[in-house]
Amino acid sequence: MSWHGQAAGDLPAADFYDFESLLSEGEAAKLAQLREFLAAEVAPHATGWWNDAEFPAHILPKIAALDLAAPDRRRLSHLFTGLVVAEMTRTDTSLATFFLVHHDLFVQALIDVGSADQQARMLPDALALRATGAFALTEPDHGSDVAGGMATTALRVEDDGGTHWVLNGAKRWIGNGTFCERMLLWARDAETGQVRGFFLDANSPGVVRTKIENKIALRTVQNAHITLENVRVPEVDRVATVNSFEDTNRLLLASRISVAWQAVGQQLAAFDVARAYAVERMQFGRPIASFQMVQDQLVRMLGNATSSLAMMVRIAGLQDGSAEGAGGKQLPAMAQVALAKAHTTAAMRETVSLGRSILGGNGIVSDYRMAKIFADAEAIYTYEGSHEINTLIAGRAITGVSAIV
Repeated sequence: MSWHGQAAGDLPAADFYDFESLLSEGEAAKLAQLREFLAAEVAPHATGWWNDAEFPAHILPKIAALDLAAPDRRRLSHLFTGLVVAEMTRTDTSLATFFLVHHDLFVQALIDVGSADQQARMLPDALALRATGAFALTEPDHGSDVAGGMATTALRVEDDGGTHWVLNGAKRWIGNGTFCERMLLWARDAETGQVRGFFLDANSPGVVRTKIENKIALRTVQNAHITLENVRVPEVDRVATVNSFEDTNRLLLASRISVAWQAVGQQLAAFDVARAYAVERMQFGRPIASFQMVQDQLVRMLGNATSSLAMMVRIAGLQDGSAEGAGGKQLPAMAQVALAKAHTTAAMRETVSLGRSILGGNGIVSDYRMAKIFADAEAIYTYEGSHEINTLIAGRAITGVSAIV
């Protein structure tokens, strides 16, 4: 027994209100399978990958074997898909981010907006992770304002080779961008000003990919700076159903939800590490978990994680169309998702800070995991819409007045 308390193995789970009990029996079994995989194949190595800033490409066939891609096609619940993201993040935020970029943005885009021909050519390899994808939207000078400020251009050209497009410009912070085979790349039509999407062969002539170095977060993720100089893309690789930035909203809505789930997973990870450390770390002849201030910090961490998880369970219910609201079944609006992303990431920032504090000096070295968790949280706080932008989206919805120029 631990000092004046329960045995460590008997302590309650971080899912304090047992939201996982809402899963079907099959989904619970599949989540357990994922946990076993992460514990055996990822957890022992994740810190090393992070320290070395190297991506474990060798693990991709094993991830593919879990058959977690495109869950909508197998009628798995959105609660299950959210918990998959949270669980991956709980073990390694970088691997979860790879999964989101490839599955939630690239693969899901092929399913949602790809033509029958594009799906036939690209989807089987993408689902099996024989080929990887990226989502190239952000630019060096345009992040939050990329909808109106996109500088990358696409010029339609007709010649003896048929119809094709010529791309010029640059993209930045593109996850998986250094090694992917394809990327869903967004550019502005040079003639009409409309936003176009392309399933670009990432190895096309004129595409230059440079790894972004010296990151303090998501070091395992291979983010790229991409330049495009007279890159030719055949018409058959254009996303024919996309004619404006608004057409991207469904993809961005889903990915923003997934990042909010990452904020949940990051808090669960911080709580796991901090509680284990507090129970085992001895000071003044007893574990630091016996001190009132440490217990207060742990409870605040758990409260933040639980409130964030509860919010995301509600979002999942709305996605499934199973949550009853005014007027019956509904899907989440962008403002609801923006509030969730803003709230969960703000709570996450406090949670990982409390966790780092509990570990004291050991909290600033990656050996104890908390430093990695603390640093990776900063990326979650910023990407898929910064905290400020998501706050203003929610603010516009509740006031009817836009603070975004």
